[in-house]
Amino acid sequence: MSVEQVTENVDGLRWFKSSYSGSGGGDCVEVAAGVDAVFVRDSKAVDGGPVLRVSRDEWAAFVALAVE
Repeated sequence: MSVEQVTENVDGLRWFKSSYSGSGGGDCVEVAAGVDAVFVRDSKAVDGGPVLRVSRDEWAAFVALAVE
């Protein structure tokens, strides 16, 4: 799997947090689907924290393994 840290602006993306994430914080990630990639970030560091970019095919493979 290839993952790279994004350096360009990702403000136009629509971010989603897991429905299992409570409102009290905790260790959560947010995910946004782009045209050619899926972006992942820490929900506690949305302003200036690192954002990772993964190809859509690689994200699909990750999710398939995670739900087994």
